[in-house]
Amino acid sequence: MIESRCGIVCGDFPCDLLNQFAYDKEQGDDGKRIEQCRKWAAANTKKYACYCGLNCENCAVKVKVEPAARVLYDELKSAGFEDVINFIPGGDGFWPFLKGMAEDGICVSCKDGGGNPGCAVRKCAQDKGVEMCAFCKDYPCDKFAAFLDVSAGYPVLEQDNALLCDKGWDAWGKMQNERRERGFTYARDGAEGQG
Repeated sequence: MIESRCGIVCGDFPCDLLNQFAYDKEQGDDGKRIEQCRKWAAANTKKYACYCGLNCENCAVKVKVEPAARVLYDELKSAGFEDVINFIPGGDGFWPFLKGMAEDGICVSCKDGGGNPGCAVRKCAQDKGVEMCAFCKDYPCDKFAAFLDVSAGYPVLEQDNALLCDKGWDAWGKMQNERRERGFTYARDGAEGQG
């Protein structure tokens, strides 16, 4: 689900209307609300940022699978499957998994414990104590070969990490949000919607 608070999705943040409201003599707060929106945006931007520079919110699991799981869960529940699922082979394991995916989502960023625990990029970033590999003095290293190989990896990753280094978190987050609004997802064979 896309957040709709100002500063998280809106590319015009802070817009004229928000500025008028924030600095209005009667209702304003001298920009405190705008600063809070900036904090929300920064927290949301980093929440799904992986060490390598991928954004988990643009993963096909988040964009396609989790919403489909919600639909399937709701349909099965409304048809009464919750009461009989344990009588179906494998149902006792399937139902909690589907319910969890539908209600809470299944993926979090690798920084929060999601993803492949054996990922060499992840282990290296943790060992070096870097927030993002793009900020590492050794980036890009040999651990990135699979990520940066356009035929097998993520063709937008190199430009994403360059943007992060050059323009910072706000620009990186804005680009990720704009992609998500267009329906972009990462795919195993590259990206479905380039940049």
